[in-house]
Amino acid sequence: MTRENVREPASGGLMLLLIIALFGFSIAILIGGADRDAAPIILSGAFGIVLSIFLSKGLFITQPNQAAVLTFFGRYSGSVKKNGFWWVNPFTLRKRISLRARNLNGQRLKVNDRMGNPIEIAAVVVWEVDNTAQAIFDVDVFEDYVTVQSESAVRHLASVYPYDSEDHEPSLRGDIENISHVLEKELQERLSRAGVHVVEARLSHLAYAPEIAGAMLQRQQAAAIISARARIVDGAVGMVEAALQRLGERKIVELDDERKAQMVSNLLVVLCAQHEAQPVLNAGTLY
Repeated sequence: MTRENVREPASGGLMLLLIIALFGFSIAILIGGADRDAAPIILSGAFGIVLSIFLSKGLFITQPNQAAVLTFFGRYSGSVKKNGFWWVNPFTLRKRISLRARNLNGQRLKVNDRMGNPIEIAAVVVWEVDNTAQAIFDVDVFEDYVTVQSESAVRHLASVYPYDSEDHEPSLRGDIENISHVLEKELQERLSRAGVHVVEARLSHLAYAPEIAGAMLQRQQAAAIISARARIVDGAVGMVEAALQRLGERKIVELDDERKAQMVSNLLVVLCAQHEAQPVLNAGTLY
């Protein structure tokens, strides 16, 4: 891995004043030599003008949250991260790179989850360049590297976890926060080679593939109905038990086993029915 070397070049403002002074002085020499028809003086003035123009090529500006990676005859000579007006050797090449946070809105991917179910998944990744030297020299095009590695990480994440789980194990739909942390950690490991820092990573889309969406929706509805019914029955049994216990403690009415069974049946029908119960008045007895 390429080690980043942050440096601060010479002040561009000071060098600009020196270049202007050299340019003006060279013009004065050129004019004076032309008046005297002195070739050496004319050549000196011309050389000074060419030199001042050449030196001006070393002036550059770095904007806020922008860096410049410097290379001198093929060798990395440092990175300028501080914004301002600078000057470096005109032979030094400058590669500008943004340090701003960027959004990668990943496209929807059709993959299989751990259970083999086809699903559609996509993620949003917020990232920024942290090590400019690695971003420029250790990978080809770091933006493409981020895109490809992010897609690979999302595919791997989908293959490790099920879309949904009934056993309280981590799942893509039921543990969004934990899944996002896992995705962020894996992306950071993959993108560290490119000098990229992952600020945040979250799933932006998660759904069953269209060919099984209808069947899976019916399955989820059935599971929800069963769960709701089980809770209703548990609550109804508790209410019936409490009612019988209070009637016995207060001695409001003495019930034999058959009447208790009839009362339990009636209460369970009333409490567990989907529709409102229609009362029937019994004018006689049970016998």
